[in-house]
Amino acid sequence: MLKEKYSYILLVAANLIWGGNFVIGRAVGQYIPPFTLSMLRWLIAFLALSPFLYKRLRRDWGVLQKHKRIVAVLALTGIVGYNTLLYAALHYTTSVNAAVLNAITPLCIAALSVFLLKEKLASVQMAGICLSVSGVLFTLSEGSWAKLQSLTFNSGDILVVLAVLCWGAYSVIGKKYANILPAYTSLYVTAGLGVLVLLPFSVYELSRPGVRVIWAPFSVCVLLYVGLLASIAAFLSWNLGVKHAGAAKAGVFLNLLPVFAVSFATLFAGETLAWYQAVGGGVVIAGVLLSSFFAGKPTAQHMEKAG
Repeated sequence: MLKEKYSYILLVAANLIWGGNFVIGRAVGQYIPPFTLSMLRWLIAFLALSPFLYKRLRRDWGVLQKHKRIVAVLALTGIVGYNTLLYAALHYTTSVNAAVLNAITPLCIAALSVFLLKEKLASVQMAGICLSVSGVLFTLSEGSWAKLQSLTFNSGDILVVLAVLCWGAYSVIGKKYANILPAYTSLYVTAGLGVLVLLPFSVYELSRPGVRVIWAPFSVCVLLYVGLLASIAAFLSWNLGVKHAGAAKAGVFLNLLPVFAVSFATLFAGETLAWYQAVGGGVVIAGVLLSSFFAGKPTAQHMEKAG
Protein backbone atom coordinates (compact mmCIF):
# COMPACT_ATOMS: atom_id res chain seq x y z
CA MET A 1 0.00 0.00 0.00
CA LEU A 2 2.84 2.38 0.86
CA LYS A 3 4.56 1.71 -2.46
CA GLU A 4 1.29 2.43 -4.26
CA LYS A 5 0.96 5.78 -2.47
CA TYR A 6 4.50 6.71 -3.45
CA SER A 7 3.74 5.64 -7.01
CA TYR A 8 0.97 8.23 -7.18
CA ILE A 9 3.45 10.92 -6.17
CA LEU A 10 5.81 9.77 -8.92
CA LEU A 11 3.01 9.83 -11.52
CA VAL A 12 2.00 13.34 -10.50
CA ALA A 13 5.65 14.46 -10.59
CA ALA A 14 6.12 13.11 -14.12
CA ASN A 15 3.11 14.99 -15.47
CA LEU A 16 4.13 18.11 -13.55
CA ILE A 17 7.50 18.11 -15.34
CA TRP A 18 5.96 17.37 -18.73
CA GLY A 19 3.39 20.13 -18.20
CA GLY A 20 6.23 22.58 -17.61
CA ASN A 21 7.86 21.42 -20.84
CA PHE A 22 5.01 22.93 -22.87
CA VAL A 23 5.39 26.38 -21.33
CA ILE A 24 9.18 26.33 -21.38
CA GLY A 25 9.23 25.11 -24.97
CA ARG A 26 7.22 28.15 -26.00
CA ALA A 27 9.14 30.63 -23.83
CA VAL A 28 12.54 29.54 -25.14
CA GLY A 29 11.48 29.84 -28.79
CA GLN A 30 13.19 33.21 -29.18
CA TYR A 31 16.43 31.81 -27.76
CA ILE A 32 16.74 28.39 -29.42
CA PRO A 33 15.13 27.27 -32.74
CA PRO A 34 13.12 24.00 -32.65
CA PHE A 35 15.46 21.51 -34.37
CA THR A 36 18.39 22.73 -32.32
CA LEU A 37 16.37 22.66 -29.09
CA SER A 38 15.29 19.08 -29.73
CA MET A 39 18.84 18.03 -30.68
CA LEU A 40 20.42 19.65 -27.62
CA ARG A 41 17.74 18.21 -25.34
CA TRP A 42 18.50 14.64 -26.33
CA LEU A 43 22.25 15.23 -26.51
CA ILE A 44 22.17 16.27 -22.84
CA ALA A 45 20.02 13.25 -21.96
CA PHE A 46 22.35 10.92 -23.90
CA LEU A 47 25.47 12.27 -22.21
CA ALA A 48 23.84 12.15 -18.78
CA LEU A 49 22.80 8.51 -19.25
CA SER A 50 26.14 7.37 -20.69
CA PRO A 51 27.98 6.69 -17.38
CA PHE A 52 25.09 4.54 -16.16
CA LEU A 53 24.10 2.66 -19.29
CA TYR A 54 27.30 2.18 -21.26
CA LYS A 55 28.10 -1.22 -19.71
CA ARG A 56 24.47 -2.34 -19.90
CA LEU A 57 24.41 -1.34 -23.57
CA ARG A 58 27.21 -3.81 -24.34
CA ARG A 59 25.13 -6.54 -22.69
CA ASP A 60 21.95 -5.58 -24.61
CA TRP A 61 23.61 -4.75 -27.93
CA GLY A 62 22.74 -8.08 -29.53
CA VAL A 63 18.97 -7.72 -29.16
CA LEU A 64 19.08 -4.04 -30.16
CA GLN A 65 21.08 -4.91 -33.27
CA LYS A 66 18.64 -7.69 -34.14
CA HIS A 67 15.74 -5.22 -34.05
CA LYS A 68 17.64 -2.22 -35.42
CA ARG A 69 14.86 -1.19 -37.81
CA ILE A 70 12.34 -1.02 -34.99
CA VAL A 71 14.81 0.95 -32.86
CA ALA A 72 15.30 3.36 -35.77
CA VAL A 73 11.53 3.84 -36.17
CA LEU A 74 11.22 4.50 -32.44
CA ALA A 75 13.95 7.14 -32.68
CA LEU A 76 12.32 8.81 -35.69
CA THR A 77 8.83 8.93 -34.18
CA GLY A 78 9.36 9.40 -30.45
CA ILE A 79 12.65 11.31 -30.28
CA VAL A 80 12.84 13.23 -33.56
CA GLY A 81 9.23 13.56 -34.69
CA TYR A 82 7.29 14.21 -31.50
CA ASN A 83 9.68 16.61 -29.83
CA THR A 84 10.64 18.63 -32.91
CA LEU A 85 7.06 19.01 -34.10
CA LEU A 86 5.95 20.06 -30.62
CA TYR A 87 8.70 22.66 -30.22
CA ALA A 88 8.02 23.96 -33.76
CA ALA A 89 4.29 24.13 -32.99
CA LEU A 90 4.91 26.27 -29.91
CA HIS A 91 6.27 28.99 -32.21
CA TYR A 92 2.79 29.36 -33.72
CA THR A 93 0.28 28.33 -31.07
CA THR A 94 -0.10 28.86 -27.34
CA SER A 95 0.98 26.46 -24.61
CA VAL A 96 -2.69 26.20 -23.61
CA ASN A 97 -3.83 25.10 -27.06
CA ALA A 98 -0.95 22.63 -27.35
CA ALA A 99 -1.78 21.12 -23.97
CA VAL A 100 -5.47 20.76 -24.83
CA LEU A 101 -4.68 19.04 -28.13
CA ASN A 102 -2.05 16.83 -26.53
CA ALA A 103 -4.74 15.45 -24.22
CA ILE A 104 -5.94 13.18 -27.04
CA THR A 105 -2.71 11.15 -26.83
CA PRO A 106 -4.19 8.12 -24.98
CA LEU A 107 -7.02 7.83 -27.48
CA CYS A 108 -4.66 8.30 -30.41
CA ILE A 109 -2.66 5.36 -29.07
CA ALA A 110 -5.84 3.30 -28.71
CA ALA A 111 -6.92 4.10 -32.28
CA LEU A 112 -3.50 3.30 -33.77
CA SER A 113 -3.46 0.03 -31.84
CA VAL A 114 -6.42 -1.07 -33.95
CA PHE A 115 -4.50 -0.58 -37.20
CA LEU A 116 -0.98 -1.57 -36.10
CA LEU A 117 -1.65 -4.22 -33.44
CA LYS A 118 -5.05 -5.45 -34.67
CA GLU A 119 -6.55 -4.78 -31.24
CA LYS A 120 -10.30 -4.41 -30.87
CA LEU A 121 -12.00 -1.35 -29.43
CA ALA A 122 -15.11 -1.61 -27.32
CA SER A 123 -18.06 0.53 -28.40
CA VAL A 124 -17.58 2.77 -25.37
CA GLN A 125 -13.96 3.37 -26.41
CA MET A 126 -15.15 4.38 -29.88
CA ALA A 127 -17.61 6.77 -28.26
CA GLY A 128 -14.78 8.21 -26.15
CA ILE A 129 -12.61 8.72 -29.23
CA CYS A 130 -15.42 10.46 -31.11
CA LEU A 131 -16.13 12.69 -28.12
CA SER A 132 -12.46 13.66 -27.78
CA VAL A 133 -12.10 14.34 -31.51
CA SER A 134 -15.10 16.66 -31.31
CA GLY A 135 -13.36 18.48 -28.45
CA VAL A 136 -10.20 18.83 -30.54
CA LEU A 137 -12.16 20.19 -33.52
CA PHE A 138 -13.96 22.61 -31.23
CA THR A 139 -10.61 23.90 -29.93
CA LEU A 140 -9.02 24.08 -33.38
CA SER A 141 -11.97 26.05 -34.77
CA GLU A 142 -12.06 28.31 -31.70
CA GLY A 143 -15.72 27.41 -31.26
CA SER A 144 -16.58 28.85 -34.67
CA TRP A 145 -18.71 26.80 -37.04
CA ALA A 146 -17.67 29.03 -39.94
CA LYS A 147 -13.98 28.43 -39.21
CA LEU A 148 -14.57 24.70 -38.94
CA GLN A 149 -16.30 24.68 -42.33
CA SER A 150 -13.49 26.65 -43.98
CA LEU A 151 -10.80 24.43 -42.39
CA THR A 152 -8.61 27.45 -41.64
CA PHE A 153 -6.72 26.16 -38.63
CA ASN A 154 -3.63 27.53 -36.95
CA SER A 155 -0.52 25.84 -38.40
CA GLY A 156 0.84 25.37 -34.87
CA ASP A 157 -2.27 23.40 -33.87
CA ILE A 158 -1.84 21.12 -36.88
CA LEU A 159 1.78 20.51 -35.90
CA VAL A 160 0.66 19.50 -32.39
CA VAL A 161 -1.78 16.96 -33.86
CA LEU A 162 1.02 15.58 -36.08
CA ALA A 163 3.27 15.38 -33.00
CA VAL A 164 0.58 13.42 -31.15
CA LEU A 165 0.32 11.02 -34.11
CA CYS A 166 4.10 10.51 -33.97
CA TRP A 167 3.94 9.78 -30.27
CA GLY A 168 1.01 7.46 -30.80
CA ALA A 169 2.99 5.45 -33.36
CA TYR A 170 6.02 5.41 -31.05
CA SER A 171 3.92 4.17 -28.13
CA VAL A 172 2.13 1.46 -30.07
CA ILE A 173 5.34 0.12 -31.63
CA GLY A 174 7.08 0.38 -28.27
CA LYS A 175 4.24 -1.55 -26.67
CA LYS A 176 4.49 -4.31 -29.26
CA TYR A 177 8.21 -4.75 -28.54
CA ALA A 178 8.09 -3.96 -24.82
CA ASN A 179 8.94 -7.53 -23.82
CA ILE A 180 11.69 -7.79 -26.42
CA LEU A 181 13.63 -4.52 -26.30
CA PRO A 182 15.36 -3.56 -23.01
CA ALA A 183 13.68 -0.38 -21.76
CA TYR A 184 16.59 1.72 -20.54
CA THR A 185 19.15 0.93 -23.21
CA SER A 186 16.42 1.37 -25.85
CA LEU A 187 15.86 4.89 -24.57
CA TYR A 188 19.61 5.46 -24.54
CA VAL A 189 20.13 4.26 -28.11
CA THR A 190 17.08 6.03 -29.53
CA ALA A 191 18.26 9.25 -27.87
CA GLY A 192 21.66 8.84 -29.55
CA LEU A 193 20.10 8.07 -32.93
CA GLY A 194 17.79 11.04 -32.52
CA VAL A 195 20.76 13.34 -31.98
CA LEU A 196 22.44 12.01 -35.14
CA VAL A 197 19.29 12.54 -37.23
CA LEU A 198 18.61 16.00 -35.79
CA LEU A 199 22.19 17.26 -36.09
CA PRO A 200 22.17 18.06 -39.86
CA PHE A 201 18.75 19.73 -39.52
CA SER A 202 20.11 21.81 -36.66
CA VAL A 203 23.18 22.80 -38.71
CA TYR A 204 20.96 23.84 -41.63
CA GLU A 205 18.58 25.68 -39.29
CA LEU A 206 21.43 27.68 -37.74
CA SER A 207 22.91 28.47 -41.17
CA ARG A 208 19.83 30.48 -42.14
CA PRO A 209 20.08 34.27 -41.86
CA GLY A 210 19.04 35.63 -38.48
CA VAL A 211 18.67 32.18 -36.87
CA ARG A 212 21.01 31.47 -33.96
CA VAL A 213 21.14 30.22 -30.40
CA ILE A 214 21.11 32.99 -27.83
CA TRP A 215 23.20 31.72 -24.93
CA ALA A 216 21.91 33.18 -21.71
CA PRO A 217 21.28 31.89 -18.17
CA PHE A 218 17.63 31.31 -19.11
CA SER A 219 18.38 29.25 -22.22
CA VAL A 220 20.97 27.16 -20.36
CA CYS A 221 18.50 26.47 -17.53
CA VAL A 222 15.86 25.47 -20.08
CA LEU A 223 18.25 23.02 -21.75
CA LEU A 224 19.04 21.45 -18.39
CA TYR A 225 15.32 21.23 -17.61
CA VAL A 226 14.34 19.52 -20.87
CA GLY A 227 17.49 17.38 -21.01
CA LEU A 228 17.60 16.15 -17.42
CA LEU A 229 14.09 16.57 -16.01
CA ALA A 230 11.70 16.17 -18.97
CA SER A 231 13.80 13.48 -20.68
CA ILE A 232 15.17 11.46 -17.76
CA ALA A 233 13.61 12.27 -14.36
CA ALA A 234 10.03 12.34 -15.68
CA PHE A 235 10.60 9.16 -17.68
CA LEU A 236 11.95 7.28 -14.67
CA SER A 237 9.20 8.63 -12.38
CA TRP A 238 6.53 7.57 -14.83
CA ASN A 239 7.86 4.06 -15.31
CA LEU A 240 8.33 3.44 -11.60
CA GLY A 241 4.83 4.78 -10.96
CA VAL A 242 3.33 2.50 -13.61
CA LYS A 243 5.24 -0.47 -12.17
CA HIS A 244 3.69 -0.09 -8.70
CA ALA A 245 0.29 1.46 -9.48
CA GLY A 246 -0.50 -0.51 -12.62
CA ALA A 247 -1.12 0.67 -16.17
CA ALA A 248 -4.88 1.21 -15.83
CA LYS A 249 -4.57 3.46 -12.76
CA ALA A 250 -1.53 5.28 -14.13
CA GLY A 251 -3.30 6.12 -17.39
CA VAL A 252 -5.77 8.35 -15.58
CA PHE A 253 -2.88 10.52 -14.37
CA LEU A 254 -2.14 11.57 -17.97
CA ASN A 255 -5.11 13.91 -17.69
CA LEU A 256 -3.07 15.98 -15.23
CA LEU A 257 -0.63 17.01 -17.97
CA PRO A 258 -2.93 19.53 -19.71
CA VAL A 259 -4.11 20.76 -16.30
CA PHE A 260 -0.53 21.48 -15.22
CA ALA A 261 0.42 22.96 -18.59
CA VAL A 262 -2.57 25.30 -18.65
CA SER A 263 -1.96 26.33 -15.03
CA PHE A 264 1.71 27.11 -15.71
CA ALA A 265 0.85 29.00 -18.89
CA THR A 266 -1.68 31.24 -17.16
CA LEU A 267 0.37 31.75 -13.99
CA PHE A 268 3.88 32.21 -15.39
CA ALA A 269 3.60 32.91 -19.13
CA GLY A 270 0.77 35.43 -19.08
CA GLU A 271 -1.45 33.35 -21.35
CA THR A 272 -5.20 33.37 -20.94
CA LEU A 273 -7.55 30.41 -20.97
CA ALA A 274 -10.16 31.15 -23.64
CA TRP A 275 -13.68 29.83 -23.26
CA TYR A 276 -13.37 27.53 -26.29
CA GLN A 277 -10.13 26.06 -24.89
CA ALA A 278 -11.80 25.33 -21.56
CA VAL A 279 -14.85 23.76 -23.23
CA GLY A 280 -12.82 21.83 -25.82
CA GLY A 281 -10.34 20.61 -23.20
CA GLY A 282 -13.16 19.47 -20.95
CA VAL A 283 -14.75 17.51 -23.78
CA VAL A 284 -11.38 15.91 -24.68
CA ILE A 285 -10.73 14.80 -21.09
CA ALA A 286 -14.32 13.57 -20.76
CA GLY A 287 -13.76 11.38 -23.80
CA VAL A 288 -10.53 10.00 -22.37
CA LEU A 289 -12.17 9.24 -19.02
CA LEU A 290 -15.14 7.62 -20.76
CA SER A 291 -12.81 5.37 -22.71
CA SER A 292 -10.58 4.59 -19.71
CA PHE A 293 -13.09 3.98 -16.94
CA PHE A 294 -15.98 2.32 -18.68
CA ALA A 295 -14.27 0.15 -21.25
CA GLY A 296 -14.37 -3.48 -20.31
CA LYS A 297 -10.63 -3.86 -20.91
CA PRO A 298 -8.06 -1.62 -19.20
CA THR A 299 -6.11 0.53 -21.62
CA ALA A 300 -2.53 -0.59 -21.11
CA GLN A 301 -1.52 1.86 -23.83
CA HIS A 302 -1.54 4.53 -21.15
CA MET A 303 1.77 3.18 -19.95
CA GLU A 304 3.53 5.11 -22.69
CA LYS A 305 4.05 8.84 -22.44
CA ALA A 306 6.57 11.57 -22.62
CA GLY A 307 6.78 15.35 -22.77
